[in-house]
Amino acid sequence: MPRLVRLYEEQGQSPWLDNLTRSSLWDGTMADLIARGVRGVTANPTIVAKAIESSDAYDPQFHALLGAGHSLEDAYWHLVVADVCDALGMLRPTHDAAEGADGFVSIEVAPGLAHDTRATMKAARELHQRIGEPNLLVKIPATSAGVPAIEAMVAEGRSINVTLIFSLPRYRQVLEAYLSGLEALAGHSSDLSTVHGVASFFVSRVDTEVDRRLEAIGTDEALGLRGRAAVAQAKLAYRLFREIHTGARWERLADRGARVQRPLWASTSTKNPRYPDTLYVDSLIGPDTVNTLPESTMAAFEDHGTLARTIDVDLAASEHHMGALATAGVDMDDVGRTLEREGIAAFRASFAHVLGTLSEKAKAAPRAPVRASSPG
Repeated sequence: MPRLVRLYEEQGQSPWLDNLTRSSLWDGTMADLIARGVRGVTANPTIVAKAIESSDAYDPQFHALLGAGHSLEDAYWHLVVADVCDALGMLRPTHDAAEGADGFVSIEVAPGLAHDTRATMKAARELHQRIGEPNLLVKIPATSAGVPAIEAMVAEGRSINVTLIFSLPRYRQVLEAYLSGLEALAGHSSDLSTVHGVASFFVSRVDTEVDRRLEAIGTDEALGLRGRAAVAQAKLAYRLFREIHTGARWERLADRGARVQRPLWASTSTKNPRYPDTLYVDSLIGPDTVNTLPESTMAAFEDHGTLARTIDVDLAASEHHMGALATAGVDMDDVGRTLEREGIAAFRASFAHVLGTLSEKAKAAPRAPVRASSPG
């Protein structure tokens, strides 16, 4: 039995692919990955940009869109939505077999909206309406402006993938937004079971930033703390997830069919070659979780990953490590704020770059009217 299948069946963790390309949808790669145990797909503006920039598979549709008078940004969204719809169709059997609990594909709102609550709500609503499939998750970043948008979308009965979570305080806000949204929805709906959600807690980037700060401090004690912050924080996040999804408040929602908002471990490729290549998979296995993996990390786990429940092992050590980081002078809340800013900036840059690439493709295409922006 494939290791990814066992990860789900034995440990209750859903492996999702952290990539989406037209070539993988067309050449059988995605179908093969699903057969080997992949149960969902995520992407982000950087992944989408790389897919479009590195392949000519998008060119016929792109040039047809230009010929029909679409703007560059309109054309971009048509390209992305087409891939998402193909992936949704391929994962629909998984979704149906799981009675709606898995088989999801995510699409992210434009990264330029990260600090605009109303615009984020409008974009998320439009994507749900445009695609209209039950296994769609719309990604909203967990910024201070994104959190109220998340609550509002859940209150409308929409399924959301909350992305770019880097700290425990922000994660607590996301969990609260999910429950508050469900409570608002319960005021006019007797069935909450159609609302799904994941909270994407980023992992490896945390170690990259914390290690940088520890190396800047430079003491033996600080250097000895490297490489463990991300896993420690994620384990404490899982404990918080369990705490929030217990008790009278949650039980009232569960009685109406509410589903837990599963933690999703994102950014799980190992950035530091000194660390094991399956570090952020092996260390974070447990029920009601998702791990979204790039192909290289997925292949490494299939080859030599460890299948065991690890997510709630030795929480005392995780607490101790977080305390040691604070003593050493690492402010984890500031780490989270820094990574959030960098993540949003990176996605904005990717979005701008792919529009630039499309502009160059448009110049090389037969002459057609091209608008610089979407019509008002």
